[in-house]
Amino acid sequence: MPITGENRRFLFLQGPHGPFFHGLGQMLGKAGAQVWRVGFNLGDQVFWRNRASFIPWQGAPEDWSAFVDGLMTEKAITDLVIYGDTRPVHAMAIDVARKRGVQIHVFEEGYLRPYWVTYERGGSNGHSRLMNTSVPEMQTALRNAEMDLPEAPARWGDMRQHMFWGALYHWFVLTGRRHYPQFRPHRDHTVWQEFLLYCRRLVLLPFHRWERMVAEYRIRNGGFPYHIALLQLEHDSSFRMHSPFKSMSEFLALVCDGFAKGAPPHHHLVFKAHPLEDGRAPLSREIKRLARELGLQGRVHFVRGGKLAQLLNHARTAVTVNSTSAQQVLWRGMPLKTFGAAVYAKPEFVSTQSLPDFFAHPLRPDARAYRDYRHYLLETSQIAGGFYSSRGRRELLRQVVDMMLSPEDPYEALAKGNATPRQQLRLVN
Repeated sequence: MPITGENRRFLFLQGPHGPFFHGLGQMLGKAGAQVWRVGFNLGDQVFWRNRASFIPWQGAPEDWSAFVDGLMTEKAITDLVIYGDTRPVHAMAIDVARKRGVQIHVFEEGYLRPYWVTYERGGSNGHSRLMNTSVPEMQTALRNAEMDLPEAPARWGDMRQHMFWGALYHWFVLTGRRHYPQFRPHRDHTVWQEFLLYCRRLVLLPFHRWERMVAEYRIRNGGFPYHIALLQLEHDSSFRMHSPFKSMSEFLALVCDGFAKGAPPHHHLVFKAHPLEDGRAPLSREIKRLARELGLQGRVHFVRGGKLAQLLNHARTAVTVNSTSAQQVLWRGMPLKTFGAAVYAKPEFVSTQSLPDFFAHPLRPDARAYRDYRHYLLETSQIAGGFYSSRGRRELLRQVVDMMLSPEDPYEALAKGNATPRQQLRLVN
C-alpha cells in the first residue's frame, strides 16, 4: 500500500519559531491529508500563511480543554501535531487526544544535536518511550538496521537563525496583543520581557564572543585538569519538568559543594552555559559567590555559550541535570553524572556514584553500549535536518512526512523491520 494522507485530519498547535510548521502542513496536504492550525497569538498566525485552515484561539485558558475537545469532534481530527509536550495548552490537548484515540506527533530539539531533530509519538524527553526501553532491547531491534553510524557533530547548528526567528516571533506576539488579549506565554516572563531578552542577546553576541574566547584560552592553556558542568536554560521544559531542581542556582550549589569535597586540589571546574543563555538567570555572579564561600577561588570558570567540542576534548568528566549536550560526552567515552530524567540516563552510561566520589574517582561509561544506543536513535527518532534554517527544513521535510503517515511509530517500525530508509547526513548549516 502506498503512503498517503487520505482520510487523515491533522490539527497543529504551537510549533518551533519560524515557518517549519507551515511547510510541514503544506506537505501533508499534498499527501492528501486535511490540515488545520490553532493559533494562540499573532506570531502563530503570521507563520501559518494558509488563512483558510487557521483557527485563532482568543478564549480564556480555563476554556481551552473544552474548546479543543469540541474542535476535534467538529473536524473529526485523527492526528495532533505539537512542538514539545509540557506547555499547558499542549498537555491539556494531549489528555483530550488520548481519550479520543487521536495519534499524537511530538517534535522536539534533537536528542543528538545539532544536525538532527526529534520526532516521536505520544511524548518526548521524560515522556518518551525511550525512558522505558533498555539497551538490550535496542540492541535486539538493531539487528534489522544497516545504516553506518555518523560521526558526532561538534557544533550547535543554526543558532543565529534560531535567535532571529525567536526575536521576530516575539515581536509579532507583542504587537498583536490586542487581537489575542488573553494569550499568556508558557514561561514566567511576559511577552515584552521575552522580546527584549532576544534582542539583548543578538546585540551582545560580539561582546559575548570575545568574553568566551578569553575564558576558553585561559582554560586550554592553563595546564590543569578540569571537569565540566553542562548548564541548561532555567526555563527549558526538560529542566523544569524532568529534574529535581527548582532553579539553576540549586544545581550550581550542589556541583560546587561536591567538587569542593571530592576533587583533587589541583583540579578545576568549568561551568559551560547553554548556547542560548540570555542572562535571565545570574549564573556568572552566582558561580563567583559559591567559589568564594567554598574556597575555590581561581579554580572555577564560567564559559558563556559557544561550542562545546573543544572544551570536551581535554575534560576529565562532565556533570549535568539532563542536558542533551551530554550525548557528546558519552560519545567521547567520558564519565558522566546526571540528576534529572533523560532519555540517555541508562545504567550502562551514567554514574551512580555520589558527586564527591565521582569527582575523586569517576567511572567510565560502557562505550560500546552507548554506540548501540546512539545507532538506535539515528535509526528511529532522530531525523537529519533542522527547524530554523531553510536548508535544515528542506532536509527534514524530505523524510518526516512519510514517517508521520506511517501506521507504525519509528520505534515499532525498526523492531518490525519496516523502518523508513534513512538519508545520509549532509547538513552543515
